[in-house]
Amino acid sequence: MLTITELTFAFGTRTLFEDASAQLAKGWKVGLVGRNGTGKSTLLGLIKDAHQTRDRDTSIRFNEGATLGWVAQEVAASDDTILDVVLAADAERHALMQESETATDPDRIAAIHERLLDIDAWSGEARASEVLMGLGFMPEDLYRPTREFSGGWRMRAAIAGVLFAQPDVLLLDEPTNYLDLEGAAWLEGYLRAYPNTVILVSHDREMLNACVTHTLALEHKKLELTAGGYDDYLRMRAIRLSQLESMKKKQDAERAHLQSFVDRFRAKASKATQAQSRIKMIERMKDIAIPVSERTVPFHFSAPEAQLAPPLLELRDAELGYGENAIILRDVDLRVDPDDRIAIVGTNGQGKTTLVKSIANRLPMMAGERKAPGSIKIGYFSQDQMDELNPGETVFDHIRRAMPKDTLPAKVRAKCAQIGFPVEKVETKVEKLSGGEKVRLLMGLMAMEDPHILILDEPTSHLDIDSREALIYALNDYRGAVLLITHDVYLAEGTADQLWLVKDGRAKEYDGDLNDYKKLVMSADRDKSKNDPKPQVKEEAPKPFAKVDKAADRQKAAEARKAAAPLKKKADAAEKRLEAAQKKVSEIDEKLVAPGLSSADMQSLMKARAEQVEAAETAEMEWLEASEAYEEATSEV
Repeated sequence: MLTITELTFAFGTRTLFEDASAQLAKGWKVGLVGRNGTGKSTLLGLIKDAHQTRDRDTSIRFNEGATLGWVAQEVAASDDTILDVVLAADAERHALMQESETATDPDRIAAIHERLLDIDAWSGEARASEVLMGLGFMPEDLYRPTREFSGGWRMRAAIAGVLFAQPDVLLLDEPTNYLDLEGAAWLEGYLRAYPNTVILVSHDREMLNACVTHTLALEHKKLELTAGGYDDYLRMRAIRLSQLESMKKKQDAERAHLQSFVDRFRAKASKATQAQSRIKMIERMKDIAIPVSERTVPFHFSAPEAQLAPPLLELRDAELGYGENAIILRDVDLRVDPDDRIAIVGTNGQGKTTLVKSIANRLPMMAGERKAPGSIKIGYFSQDQMDELNPGETVFDHIRRAMPKDTLPAKVRAKCAQIGFPVEKVETKVEKLSGGEKVRLLMGLMAMEDPHILILDEPTSHLDIDSREALIYALNDYRGAVLLITHDVYLAEGTADQLWLVKDGRAKEYDGDLNDYKKLVMSADRDKSKNDPKPQVKEEAPKPFAKVDKAADRQKAAEARKAAAPLKKKADAAEKRLEAAQKKVSEIDEKLVAPGLSSADMQSLMKARAEQVEAAETAEMEWLEASEAYEEATSEV
């Protein structure tokens, strides 16, 4: 369906692709992954350009007649309804439907209706409605003009349009940035069942594991295609790296052996010919390069200097909103304790951001009581804060302002480096920073306040997968409370142990985990009764009670994993020996079937094979024993 052959492309003085090649077949769902800035969006742009020019001599070629679809921009604000805009996205259907109303030639009318039947045009409105409601629109929204929707909802409509059109090759660049958790869950299922080829750029690990059949990794200016989801790709990359390291070790040993012979006998006339032969062998050796893994700078959130007694904060009988005529949430009774890890779920527009802004005291309450110690510090992050960064000022300027006035420049630069800004980035103006770098700067500034509560409203939209992993580690190490709004299931599952559900003008604790909530969302139509299905939402207000010390539990779990680390190391080492022995058995088997093998060689190979089989069995036994011991040691974590 799509072939990329020896693609080389430079942006200015920076080369993004160098002889990169890949071939994608019809029906594959391909996750395009790589660190921020490696060129994923650039590759999608090159694919679009190649389809539009249809130049057969380019490095990117499509099957003859293949159609391509992508989300160019949000739907324009107009008087057209959302449903009409999505229906019009299928250009062939839209053109034929219009022509059917004006055509007069009987043969042409017959041809039009035959083609409309072929493309199932008459079910178009039902299919478009299904897509729109899957992405979060209510039935009554479908007939509203697009000008009544915000930019985020018009972007959802644009996604709905390209999904409805069902092109032969569908390009999606971070679609979950515009979706809530419910929309992302629906999109996963839709893409799994999508009949054509998909290329999906996403940093959502859960989505990549759930709906792609292949992973296309952009690393070191090359494209590497692996069957399976993101975790499958990580496993294969680890195996390839291990093999490269083994091959390089052997090559280095062989080179050292040859060089030793050369150094020893180069001056002897009787050995000069052999020495020259070995010099040529060394020169012909192609160096095996071990790719250097790029380091991800960790996040760090310091523990608050002064620990506060629970509860850290309470809302009682609260009404939250933007004025008496715009109350979003009523009868809110919630509390936050020092060791809480809370993920806040609910469809977009229900009031999740209203809730956290009220908790952070960035939005005045309409009624009720907000109780918190006067010394409490709350760190608040949202995507809107990117606009609060001062254009024209550098990273250094922002960090220096957050530190004491008498701080030496060297200490300011050290703090910049700790946050994730090396020397070459310290003097960069904020408008020149990438989205991920702005997130790092904002989180670093927030962490410098040593807050008791961290509130993160969609923190990962601009972070790559490795940075999201680093954020999970930082939040789990943090000694305060965390409130998290995110559509990233992997992040939520890795950090949160409680859920709050915001729905139908209420915000309450939710009895269930994320899997329960996803099942609830996927099994219920959004326009059905507003009664909450099981698991039930707690109706009573939270009362003060003795809570489990989850911070102590996390510390205990960390200590258990640390104590069991030697077992894990032993299991990993045994697994590597097992893979190495199995690989050698395969190599020997290939030699055994080679033509012209002498009896002596066969006997030698059979002996070597028996040794490797025994080594594999020993390694497998050690691996099983160490793995079981590790699992038993950490079973209570």
